[in-house]
Amino acid sequence: AMRLQAPQFQALFTPGLRSVAELFEKKNYELRIAGGAVRDLLSGVTPQDVDFATTATPAEMKEMFTAAGVRLINNKGEKHGTITARLHEQNFEITTLRIDVVTDGRHAEVEFTTDWHKDAERRDLTVNSMFLGLDGTLYDFFNGYEDLENKKIRFVGKAAERIQEDYLRILRYFRFYGRIAEKPGDHEPNTLQAIKENAKGLAGISGERIWVELKKILLGNHVNHLVQLMYELDIAQYIGLPLDGNLEEFARVTKNIQNLSPKPMTVLTSLFKGKDDVTNLDLRLKISKEEKNLGLFLVKHRQELTKASGPEPLRPYQDFLMDSREANTNSKIFELLKYQGEEQLLKEMQDWTVPSFPVSGHDLRKMGVSSGKEIGTALQQLRDEWKKSGYHMDKEELLSCLKKV
Repeated sequence: AMRLQAPQFQALFTPGLRSVAELFEKKNYELRIAGGAVRDLLSGVTPQDVDFATTATPAEMKEMFTAAGVRLINNKGEKHGTITARLHEQNFEITTLRIDVVTDGRHAEVEFTTDWHKDAERRDLTVNSMFLGLDGTLYDFFNGYEDLENKKIRFVGKAAERIQEDYLRILRYFRFYGRIAEKPGDHEPNTLQAIKENAKGLAGISGERIWVELKKILLGNHVNHLVQLMYELDIAQYIGLPLDGNLEEFARVTKNIQNLSPKPMTVLTSLFKGKDDVTNLDLRLKISKEEKNLGLFLVKHRQELTKASGPEPLRPYQDFLMDSREANTNSKIFELLKYQGEEQLLKEMQDWTVPSFPVSGHDLRKMGVSSGKEIGTALQQLRDEWKKSGYHMDKEELLSCLKKV
């Protein structure tokens, strides 16, 4: 058996984990690291969250922790078999091995087991189905390590069965493909067939769950390939994407945006032909207000708000920002520049500080302009002059303009 000794693995052994391990050992319950954290450690990545699996039941864990005076937090996970213990300022999520008894494509009824193989069997993808003992021993029932090494994404067992247990797994397949696979198009034909036959099941999955997965797909690798595949396999319509998505524009923009860290919505908007597409996405996925506004902004301005020819290419964007009365306009303009693939202008725009208009009503009163209406008109005229100068004129220059007026 393989034994992992990587520094990322050694780094997990905090005082908290050592104490947890000791308690389980004393009681002869087995405790292993499970799922995504194992995949990350084998890839040489430090995992964000570490989940643990055990042969102990939730009741046994509660009894053991309580006797040891360990604090348990929120019992929400308990019916799925998860206990969260807090030791040394660190939370440990520990889940009893389980078998899914009945599933409805969304939720599972579970029964506890002490059989590691049975627990691995109900996980989604081979690369997520491995366990790691605290001594570094790898337990891998479905060749997950080999698939990880070969950058292959496969379902555990029969694809159709795994998908029917939870249709969201279709999107998880795409997400991990974008994270692990080396090149586009490296799928097993029967996996794609199973996805196509079960695509309709996504209609019953909540918009929020879909949006979480979709955002990760949009920021991963091979996004153009994966979204084209969603159309080919008939998935798009069930997850809020337009039936006639603009795939040419999507291909162009995903190339533009490659190294610019766009927001997910910026990538997705390139599929949209108009604002109705944004509204429909929102109805299905319940995106945030900020995401919706960004989509509407891009659809509206992507064509006409473009760089100027001549020595000041940024001027249209700067003018737009200076005239805007809305919050967050600058971050929307950054996303527009990414969408347009204007890397250099994006850098310049990010470095540009919005100048503040140097003249106030107080200055005009000092010069003898007294009525509010005249002050308003004069300020507007000076703002226009200031804008024409590229926001360079200072207070003196502007006030001397006013004298001429």
